[in-house]
Amino acid sequence: MAISISVVLLLAILATIFVRNGALKFSHALVCVLLGFFLAGTSMAPTIHEGLAATAQIVSGLRP
Repeated sequence: MAISISVVLLLAILATIFVRNGALKFSHALVCVLLGFFLAGTSMAPTIHEGLAATAQIVSGLRP
């Protein structure tokens, strides 16, 4: 568990740097994909899923 959290933090930092730099190349996209896979394997995954589902529900309820 400690190793996967370390990898998640490293990949999150790298993804943030790549996005802020504005030059998202294939290798950068690969890092972002790996971040997603590692995040899905952590204990934060259910919380992230519930947050996204709640946000989607709020957005779908909006009427223009």
